[in-house]
Amino acid sequence: MFDFKKYGIEMWPHDKIEAFRKVLLQWYDDNKRDLPWRRTKDPYAIWVSEIMLQQTRVDTVKPYYERFLHHLPTIRALAEAPEEMLLKLWEGLGYYSRVRNMQKAAQQMMVDFNGSFPKTYEEIVSLKGIGPYTAGAIASIAFNLPEPAVDGNVMRVMSRLFEVDYDIGVPGNRKIFQAIMEELIDPTRPGDFNQALMDLGSDIESPLHPRPEDSPIKEFSAAYRNGTMEKYPIKAPKKKPVPVAYQAFIIRNEKNEFLLEKNQQSSLLEGFWSFPLLKKGEANSPQLSLFEVAEDSPPVDVRSEFKQLYPLIIEWQAEQFSPVQHVFSHRKWQIELLEGLASSTLLPTEREIRWVAVEDFHRYPFAKPQQKMWDSYLAGKQDLK
Repeated sequence: MFDFKKYGIEMWPHDKIEAFRKVLLQWYDDNKRDLPWRRTKDPYAIWVSEIMLQQTRVDTVKPYYERFLHHLPTIRALAEAPEEMLLKLWEGLGYYSRVRNMQKAAQQMMVDFNGSFPKTYEEIVSLKGIGPYTAGAIASIAFNLPEPAVDGNVMRVMSRLFEVDYDIGVPGNRKIFQAIMEELIDPTRPGDFNQALMDLGSDIESPLHPRPEDSPIKEFSAAYRNGTMEKYPIKAPKKKPVPVAYQAFIIRNEKNEFLLEKNQQSSLLEGFWSFPLLKKGEANSPQLSLFEVAEDSPPVDVRSEFKQLYPLIIEWQAEQFSPVQHVFSHRKWQIELLEGLASSTLLPTEREIRWVAVEDFHRYPFAKPQQKMWDSYLAGKQDLK
């Protein structure tokens, strides 16, 4: 039995919990969004949507979700998909370890569950890349199991309901919100209950510009009654991402093909193709990925370093292009573009490097930084538009 008083929380009596469930579910029935993943009980499709929706807006996810299921409609199809197809389908969503983990989980299901999606919370959470939140969402929505799905939205709502004086960003505090949800979740409609709180937390009780007066559960909220809505949830500010400066090399040959390299060593964008990149003012070596450098390397000229990595005769161009910026959760890339025309096409064989025509770009998975570099380059090149 969870000791709520230890954490300064007074849990409601049963009749108040019943009233809360009724109000919340009635609001959901009247206001729920018509989303493609809410038109199915297929656990595979629900799983795909839940992974895509992590830190990504609903409107962004919709076309990705439908395209992914069109190309990979089954667990087997995902388990057997080539890596480049997988990355191409996820291209632009970010957090690419998620889709790799999805494939590993699909392979697990082929081996351990005879190609079927497991039907219990314990089995679901045992899959690669599936944590308590995703397992709870799938178990409750697909299988109607009374399992809470506790994410940032839900913790925000619970913080305000009970004035929880614990930081929602601290992993060890998740157990508090899990325990609250285990008391509150509706046993007959757990999936709808979880989704109602998700909708409420992402809109009316959003982190920015909440509308407490519009909340269907305001009469249950201690923070609303006590005028402390602005205090909750408690969350320490995020650390700012560390800026990292890169030089991108946009190299064209006489056939108007561009030099692309597959990133094979850096975990950040592993498997994606891009223009060659070097950290500005730092040396690299041919044995290292272009996305990694030795920390104690002496400053060098990036053009000279490029020549060491690529045996090409380059005529460097003076044209200026708008710098590119891309923010990851912990790093902020600042990329300057340098164009060069190559009069030789011999490439190293120890790395995956190719000359690629523009009309073939669609065959290669490009992460957001590469897409931004290409857009910046096109903006400055009238002859390629």
